[in-house]
Amino acid sequence: MYRVWGFLADYSLLLVIGALIALVWANVDPYGYHHFVETPLWANDLVGAPYDYWAKSYGSGAKEIIAPGPERVLSLHYLINDVLMAFFFAIAGKEVWEAVALKSGSLRGRKALTPLVATSGGMFGPIAVYLGLAAVMGSSTFDAVANGWAIPTATDIAFSYLVGRLIFGAGHPAVRFLLLLAIADDAAGLIILAIFYPSGDLAPQWLLVSFGAAVAVYVLANWLPRRLDRGKQDRPNSTFMRDKLGFWPYLVAGAICWYGFQESGIHPALGLLPIVATIPHADKAFGIFAAAEEHLTDLLNHIEHMLKYPVEVVLFFFGLMNAGVEFSSMGSATWLVLAGLIIGKPFGILLMGWLAAGPMKLGLPEGMRIVDLFILGCVAAIGFTVSLFIASVAFEAGPVQDAAKMGALLSFAAAGISFAVAKVIGVTKQES
Repeated sequence: MYRVWGFLADYSLLLVIGALIALVWANVDPYGYHHFVETPLWANDLVGAPYDYWAKSYGSGAKEIIAPGPERVLSLHYLINDVLMAFFFAIAGKEVWEAVALKSGSLRGRKALTPLVATSGGMFGPIAVYLGLAAVMGSSTFDAVANGWAIPTATDIAFSYLVGRLIFGAGHPAVRFLLLLAIADDAAGLIILAIFYPSGDLAPQWLLVSFGAAVAVYVLANWLPRRLDRGKQDRPNSTFMRDKLGFWPYLVAGAICWYGFQESGIHPALGLLPIVATIPHADKAFGIFAAAEEHLTDLLNHIEHMLKYPVEVVLFFFGLMNAGVEFSSMGSATWLVLAGLIIGKPFGILLMGWLAAGPMKLGLPEGMRIVDLFILGCVAAIGFTVSLFIASVAFEAGPVQDAAKMGALLSFAAAGISFAVAKVIGVTKQES
């Protein structure tokens, strides 16, 4: 297995530091923290949250800081969650696209079927537990929290990988299985965000602008140079595009694509996804930030590794912007998110993984047991990053959102549960 440990450790560390600072700050000075998060950077008519939404989120004193008039306000929170997190989702999208589209992709062919079926259990299990328990709590609770059904479907790929590797060892087939499951979970999460959590009134005509930009940059910066280079060993046009223009055409197209997503009502953090597939790419994938990819010369891998450190910084600020929840805010949504993750994930993955490996005769990787699926389900119950993100778009700022975020933060308990379950069941670590 190619090493991804270094990046994931750095990414996890910065994210955790940001989240811990936010938790302390929000509980020591909630007023100051909240106003810091919603700090207005630019009142304008182009980019940012709608003025009324920002004023409501900021609370008292908003209209004294920025008088009504501008259509939008670019706040610090919007800059991180809606603009800069687009680079994080672009990297996730790159890994999903590689896994699905390339001949060597990990989610192609029969080898991916069992993880894919298990992933469906890791999605539907948490939804069933979350909505089922919400219904038992009564109609008023159900109505208040129902829109958060997708929060416990998320798996934090970095933290789950780290925990899975500590439990099974780097060489165990369950670790590879977990990565496939997490990638498929990311793909499903991106689809859920796009379809079920629009950022405003839908204006699908703006998607024509986004996809038009993607098609244009693909034709002009990728397909046409290669077409003109047919029969030329020195590939002058492709070399010129790579060496002289580099990522700039894709950055311009990405900005147009992102703006189209913002105006269309689809969450703009997904706005770079159409551009990912247009960038020249090697015909082999090694996995997220794999060491081997550093030696590839294709533009997509070059851009991904160029974004490595900026995205780590973005994730620090994402933790700082979103994890600041007062402990007193715990409520029904907290326990529903936790139940969905800690109960729904393990049993959903175990059930559907068993169905795929047994009755469907798809099998498991050699050296992996059915019971390992339950341990992987416990590991995959660490929702954190993506769960926090979904909570921030599923509910408006307020007590229910804060309670749901607390559930996402407390999902770290799944790591301890995973170690305990592995101890009871018995796991033989394989380091190579």
